[in-house]
Amino acid sequence: MKGWRPEVSGDDAPMYERLVAALERDVREGRLVPGDRLPPQRDLAHRLALSVGTVSRAYVEAERRGFISSHVGRGSFVADRARPQSPAEAGGPLDMARNIPPLAPAERWIGEGLSRVRQRADLATAVNYAPPEGLESIREAGASWLHRRHGVQRATRDRVIQCNGGQHGLALAFSALARPGDTILCEAATYPGIRTLADHAGYRLGGVAMDQRGLEPEALARAARETGARVVVLIPTLQNPTTITLDAARRAEIIEVARAQDLMIVEDDAYRVFADRDAPESFADLAPERTLMVAAVSKAVAPGLRLGFLLPPEDAGIRDRLLLGVRAFGYTPPSLGGLVFSQWEQDGTADRIADELVAETEMRTQLARDILGKAMAVPGASRSLHVWMPMPMLDAERLSARALRAGIALTPPDAPAVDPCAPSGVRLCLGAIPSRDRLEHALHEVVEMLTPAGDSTARGLV
Repeated sequence: MKGWRPEVSGDDAPMYERLVAALERDVREGRLVPGDRLPPQRDLAHRLALSVGTVSRAYVEAERRGFISSHVGRGSFVADRARPQSPAEAGGPLDMARNIPPLAPAERWIGEGLSRVRQRADLATAVNYAPPEGLESIREAGASWLHRRHGVQRATRDRVIQCNGGQHGLALAFSALARPGDTILCEAATYPGIRTLADHAGYRLGGVAMDQRGLEPEALARAARETGARVVVLIPTLQNPTTITLDAARRAEIIEVARAQDLMIVEDDAYRVFADRDAPESFADLAPERTLMVAAVSKAVAPGLRLGFLLPPEDAGIRDRLLLGVRAFGYTPPSLGGLVFSQWEQDGTADRIADELVAETEMRTQLARDILGKAMAVPGASRSLHVWMPMPMLDAERLSARALRAGIALTPPDAPAVDPCAPSGVRLCLGAIPSRDRLEHALHEVVEMLTPAGDSTARGLV
């Protein structure tokens, strides 16, 4: 591969980082394979009109990340572990069950992020206990992120509370607003993590009927009256699993019911970064007196940071109960991942990662549309980390079983269901499979499985 000439993209990253990203991309897409010898640094510098120092720094960074190995007197080679095995090659199923973003953008930037964190004046704070609400610099970054990327107008440093990811945020929200044995209302089909949390903490979940626009306001009012519930948890944007985004009119109707029935709203804003530009306002702004927002950076930046933020209503009692929960569950939130995010928020890296994730997710969603066609529900935004295939429960169970036998893991069809009235179907997660080619293969396999097994000639078999 002495003639290798990388396509270096023209973004705002330092040139050596762009060169490392190009090398990683060529490895991932198979243009470079383990054992290929890279051009000498001086030759590549001449070829790309770069300084030798820039190319040298790129090679050092690529070796640090495990993509290449260098040998004195022999040169630099693509490392055997540079191109990760696909799950099928490694003997495991292709993962369409875990709803995580494509990790390549964050993987490219994590080394640079850590090196910059080392230079922060507040790095030493990470070795001590933080305040229960989190370090000021992390909350400042969280408020900025919520304001810019989630469109939340009332997000400020003094209002937000740091938490250890979205699941931790939901646990804190529920514990601040309800007690074991209380009923918490939710969409009839909901995020499986909400079911796990309720099972663990002893809450009763009350599934509320849904239509094509999302949770039905009349059904919510009826459920509140019948159960005496005082809390409803909603995923208003790209609802998990159905991908419905509540329109402005439906949000207003839900708020009207919540005020009439004195319901507190827990707004799980996990997917807001993927919403269309004209997405309706958040419940945190529309009903600030009764909304507790939970927002994490897991879907839009990196799940491994384990970082989320709570935006409580203007109620000192609720805020105090949230902070009591922080102390009870972990004493203080962890600071190191938060400092990485704070640095990325300041220098624009968080936006670069999120923008790349949004663009990649849009391409993957379009790929799913092209392959699945009418079998897939139209999502409530032009891009989504998961898509929904509505079908009867029996068909969904058969598809899930056939997929697993073919080496594709799908979300168990009954995992989101809270109530018998829940919409049934199969959720396909688009982000966990590393390459688009492998995702395309998996989607074609799923389409093949939609055809009933056997044909008419098999009916006469005895």
